[in-house]
Amino acid sequence: MEVTTSSSMLLAHGHGVLHLPPAHSLTKRSYCTSRSKRGLRPTVRAVMARPHQDVAAPPPPASRKMVTAAPPPPARETTTTTVTPPPTTYRDNWFDKLAIGYLSRNLQEASGMRNGKDGYEGLIEAALTISGLLRVDQQWQTVATALERAFPSYILTMIKVMMPPSRFSREYFAAFTTIFFPWLVGPCEVRESEVDGRKEKNVVYVPKCRFLESTNCVGMCTNLCKIPCQKFIQGSLGTTVYMSPNFEDMSCEMIFGQQPPEDDPALKQPCFRTKCIAKQNRQVNCSI
Repeated sequence: MEVTTSSSMLLAHGHGVLHLPPAHSLTKRSYCTSRSKRGLRPTVRAVMARPHQDVAAPPPPASRKMVTAAPPPPARETTTTTVTPPPTTYRDNWFDKLAIGYLSRNLQEASGMRNGKDGYEGLIEAALTISGLLRVDQQWQTVATALERAFPSYILTMIKVMMPPSRFSREYFAAFTTIFFPWLVGPCEVRESEVDGRKEKNVVYVPKCRFLESTNCVGMCTNLCKIPCQKFIQGSLGTTVYMSPNFEDMSCEMIFGQQPPEDDPALKQPCFRTKCIAKQNRQVNCSI
């Protein structure tokens, strides 16, 4: 039997009477309980979680390898070396050998000193002997005498009379030199220059002088080639010529129709003491 009162509920069962609280009390307790549960849940979760900065990052996978940058290679020291080009090789034909031997014999006869060498080597040996034993003025005279022996006087006189100084004679002498004298100075070509406001082909350009390359001697270039040839051409052929050697690259220019300057820069060039064969072989004082 169930009896309901205003303040409580009584339930009868086999062992006695069960006293229940009012319904509104049960409802309030249930609400409080659920509210407290909802209030505690964030707190518990916050306590169980670790601070953000304390959370360690997950370790990398075992298969991933750490790559370390290789150190830069050590800097190499560079040294600048001057490479000396090999000497020019000449293949003289029958005409070249004939002309070389002819001039070499005339030099030996003019100096009175013989050598038993052939070819261009014999010509250089004769020039070395003259440079080592004679004074500078004697060297000039010896070469002039050798050139007079090489060219008959009547031919030189005929050329001087028939070809007075003119544009034609200057261009003719330049072309003649490039054709008949490569055996002495090496391959050469004709170039232009300005004479009296006009262009003329009166310059012989020698890229590398064979005589200068063979001797490496400033004194032999000026005393046995430049000055004697300038004097011989002007006196015997009646035309002026200026020979301008470049001792840096061993080139040379022969400018027909130009008077050599009084203050010639070629005469101020110092001796090539470390390369000069006259200095090394004969102890010649080849400075001007």
